[in-house]
Amino acid sequence: MQKKADISPLTIRQLLERNARQWPDLVVLKFDDGDQYTSKRLLAEVTQLAAYLHDNGVRQGEFVLSWLPNGPLAVLLYLTLNALGAIYVPFNTAYRGRLLEHVIATSGASRLFVDGRLLERLKSVDTGNLENVFIEGKERLPSAAFAQHPLSLFHKQYKDAALPDIEENITDTSAVIFTSGTTGPSKGVLCSYLHLHTSATEFRHVGPGDTNLVALPMFHVGGVLGLWFALVHGGCAAFVERFSTSAFWPTVKKLEVTSVGLLGAMVQYLMAQPASEDDKNHPVKRAVIAPFGDDALAFADRFGIEVHTEFNMTELSVPTWGGPNPTARGTCGTPRPGVELKLINENGEEVPNGEPGELLVHVENPYTISHGYLNNPQATAATWQNGWFHTADLFTRDDNNNYYFVDRAKDAIRRKGENISSFEVEEELLAFPSVAEAAVVAVAGDGGEDEVLAALVARPDETIDIRKLTDFLTKRLAHFMVPRYFRLTDYLPKTPTQKIEKHILRIEGITADTMDRVQMGIELKAENLGKRTE
Repeated sequence: MQKKADISPLTIRQLLERNARQWPDLVVLKFDDGDQYTSKRLLAEVTQLAAYLHDNGVRQGEFVLSWLPNGPLAVLLYLTLNALGAIYVPFNTAYRGRLLEHVIATSGASRLFVDGRLLERLKSVDTGNLENVFIEGKERLPSAAFAQHPLSLFHKQYKDAALPDIEENITDTSAVIFTSGTTGPSKGVLCSYLHLHTSATEFRHVGPGDTNLVALPMFHVGGVLGLWFALVHGGCAAFVERFSTSAFWPTVKKLEVTSVGLLGAMVQYLMAQPASEDDKNHPVKRAVIAPFGDDALAFADRFGIEVHTEFNMTELSVPTWGGPNPTARGTCGTPRPGVELKLINENGEEVPNGEPGELLVHVENPYTISHGYLNNPQATAATWQNGWFHTADLFTRDDNNNYYFVDRAKDAIRRKGENISSFEVEEELLAFPSVAEAAVVAVAGDGGEDEVLAALVARPDETIDIRKLTDFLTKRLAHFMVPRYFRLTDYLPKTPTQKIEKHILRIEGITADTMDRVQMGIELKAENLGKRTE
């Protein structure tokens, strides 16, 4: 039986070296194309890539952009940058236009690692400080303002390399994960090694020897934590490009998955599949499900799986946890050790049990959660106040100290696992020639997730063509940010100071005059980069 891992906080480099020494032949990474990495192979390939990057000028403390789909290179790049003491800054492969420009500018990075199929999008944006772009694939941009380097041959040149000496601290920044803004652009969340290590230990559905399915991308904190689970606990991370209802059970069997994380909508999709005598014939033992809807316990019973739940944000490290098999309907769990929570009203006063209030989080060691937003001191100061992290999310608490999510007190929207800034969508809507005013809000979707509704006022003597508008938006926004619902109206409700009253639009929701682009036959899907074939 595999010896239990020591879960004392370690950096990525320390974890790689410990695992290669302690479990050299343990399979620590699997990919759905059949490729596997043992701890020994993983350290060797990280060391080779590190030598290549070091020769190309990557140094400790440098912010480096990664624009890559899930796959070995995305994972290796994160580990390698951290092995050099550099900081991993991934971002969504769906980004384009102003959102892409914002991420590049916020990072201040001079280096970008990119799948060549995304290069064309750089032609239409300000590339900021970018000087060197490292490309997976044969694609190149003619007359680019930056140098372009191939990534395919590094491993053949550095077989006898060694990692350069660095001095590192557990509180150093490991990664910057971009998450949705509220009334402003997306923010880059600073994540220290200790922050990510703490998150990996507080998600309690994984342990030594587990193979955990990672269906979230490496530009999402869920993808990064999926890797940390494996490294910290002496387990395996099984990466797939995305969640698929039809492929889910065949995939977990093929990859011998023992633990999974599921969004509430994913549970609904799986429960909607026809029941079978084979439902319990799989290797999965435990799942963490959030939000914990009515289907969660039925899912546990049907598929013979122990279920847990939690509340987390990119900035936090699992302040609440529930399970196994919690019975409180809709719970997010109870506070974990080392965390203090309180709920406050708009006047800053604590609310009694049963009444909704904004959730505030205090931790004993501040580096066990995010230590701020990259190059955004105003947002940092507004969110961290007097030692308390303000989530801007409304919760209630019962007499047994269970916490329940109520609503978002901010204008961020969460659609199928992706955070969306209403501000960023509104900017692009207002760029469409016939739109005079725009307000974007969340309306109810499946599995506790949101759908996006845009309320629009046309310019005088203009009409808004929804098909043309959708085509316009798909060239400027990630597919998941394009509203599903459009409501054309003569006016938007406003306060006496002319601020749009979004709470009224949220209450009204999908009205009789709201258009659904899906019913109009306009469906949008993620660009399937997949595995390169050359």
